[in-house]
Amino acid sequence: MLRFALLAPVILLFPTVASAELPPLIPRDVLFGNPDKASPQISPDGKYIAYLAPDEKNVLQVWVQPTAKPAGKVMVKKVTSDEKRGIRQYFWAHDGKHLLYLQDKGGDENFHLFASELETGKTRDLTPFDGVRVQGVETDEKHPNTILVGMNKRDKAAFDMHRITISTGEEKLDTQNPGLVVSWTTDKDFNIRAATSVNMKTGGYDLMVREKPGAEWKTIKQWPSDEQGAAAGFGNDANTLYIVANDNANTMRLVKYDLATNKEEVIAEDKEYDLGGAMIDNKKRIPLAVSFTKARTEWKVLDDSVKADFEALAKVRRGDFSIPSQTTDDSKWIVAYATDDGPTSYYLYHRSEKKAEFLFVNNSKLEKLKLAQMEPISYKSQDGLTIHGYLTKPVGVEAKNLPTVLLVHGGPWARDNWGFNPLVQFLANRGYAVLQVNYRGSTGYGKSFLNAGNKEWAGKMHQDLVDGKNWLVKQGVADPKKVAIAGGSYGGYATLVGLTFTPEEFACGVDIVGPSNIITLLKTIPPYWAPAKALFAKRIGDLEKDEEFLKSRSPLFKADKITKPLLIGQGKNDPRVKVAESDQIVEAMRKAGKPVEYVIYPDEGHGFQRPENRLHFFAIAEQFLAKHLGGRAEPVGEIKGHSGEIK
Repeated sequence: MLRFALLAPVILLFPTVASAELPPLIPRDVLFGNPDKASPQISPDGKYIAYLAPDEKNVLQVWVQPTAKPAGKVMVKKVTSDEKRGIRQYFWAHDGKHLLYLQDKGGDENFHLFASELETGKTRDLTPFDGVRVQGVETDEKHPNTILVGMNKRDKAAFDMHRITISTGEEKLDTQNPGLVVSWTTDKDFNIRAATSVNMKTGGYDLMVREKPGAEWKTIKQWPSDEQGAAAGFGNDANTLYIVANDNANTMRLVKYDLATNKEEVIAEDKEYDLGGAMIDNKKRIPLAVSFTKARTEWKVLDDSVKADFEALAKVRRGDFSIPSQTTDDSKWIVAYATDDGPTSYYLYHRSEKKAEFLFVNNSKLEKLKLAQMEPISYKSQDGLTIHGYLTKPVGVEAKNLPTVLLVHGGPWARDNWGFNPLVQFLANRGYAVLQVNYRGSTGYGKSFLNAGNKEWAGKMHQDLVDGKNWLVKQGVADPKKVAIAGGSYGGYATLVGLTFTPEEFACGVDIVGPSNIITLLKTIPPYWAPAKALFAKRIGDLEKDEEFLKSRSPLFKADKITKPLLIGQGKNDPRVKVAESDQIVEAMRKAGKPVEYVIYPDEGHGFQRPENRLHFFAIAEQFLAKHLGGRAEPVGEIKGHSGEIK
């Protein structure tokens, strides 16, 4: 789902919300500006901790400091020097000498892989190829100077794996994509021996293995289009392959597959919820624990070696924890605690002592604020499905007959989770109830729920959202005349659907990078999405066979039905939802004399990464919502450095 963002103090009061009882207005830049520090990663040898933090120009960089705390001042060093967009994805190389990070240009998603040397700060582009996208990077502790990198250098629609030497930058083809491989799996010797590919005939997935590099690929499992599966990793035994799949079950589960006998053993599963993640012992190459995202994240320990650790971590503080980084010897972990009403807290966990040492929070300004808690909810759809979601109520006012925002997640094959969400907190602080719905087609609830969304764009998927709104009205929480619909990507599409297919249901809408015409959306997808075409045909509709159906589910052709105000934000370089998707519905609305506000950002893609642009768009969005729903708002003020163009 896309995140939203905003700006400065001073309060404008609107009488609909009992603002005197609400806590003080939270400045937008507190919620949507850059973090103080975030995403810590411990070095392989445990001597250093890297993290993201803004530099003097407010651009996110990678910084490094020693793990040990000396008596004097801690020596902190900036390792990277990104000039504009800020770094979001980075990790340590196993050599302990380099930090690797991914960056694109202006949101075009043609990511390059860069290596910054810890000692000198010298940065090199390891994939200096124009128009080429890096997708998938593999590292291995036994091969610290080598990385495997997926690139669509040979064929824009196919990612081959290239082996790169970090110290020299030498790059050579390792494994050519035999067709439509979407993920690769290495064995204990850092050789690619398994691949998961799309089957264009069925729209499902094939699992292929080979005995060694250069050997013939053999298909060992096939999943039809209504099932999913992929290789998860090899064991130390060459014949042991771990798989995550939902064949012979409703939910995604972890299975151990014997390549010699073709026998399978279920290692972990939940009957109602998909497997969320797994913690792997990189030396023994066995799963240690798995997580399931229910209303909140729940861990299941599989190996006794970490049982005491997980018990200790569960007692450290309130929140759902994850373990994003570990040392090579597994003696130290970075642990992150997420909560719904405060910043993410990071700890350095010493396994030998079972002790968690506090590092920092990602946003210290949030610690003394009155923030809202997120309540898991569920209701029945019109056709009897149980729909799960989250409700966040404003602090300090009675949750009765409130202006409300139905906030729709993107994907749509994703889901909303419990935890801190800047946009949700912003809306609640302004006096809105916020409803997040994991409508059918969302992931995490098993394949039956996922497949219930097939060909239901603007159909039952949208009805689930309307049912959620009506449920909240019946609870007495939402004012039926003051419910907005908002979201990004698919959530933007859902916003357009809400105002065109059900024009009387919502008071207004905020659409970020949402497609308006499914036909043009599918015709202009990036070439590297070619493997997904068969899946799109199954889940959305076949572009060749179902054009009239797709047209009937496209908001563009119902633009004349819009009666409520609409705000649209779009990144000009968006490779997924082209700028034409927003241009065309704005043009159609204006020809029909319909109300629409439109903002384009020429240096953004699928969402707004630069904080200056987030602040600009959501300063506008805040005024828009206050005008049409009656919540509190700050003046727009001066926002330096944004690129927004109001059309």
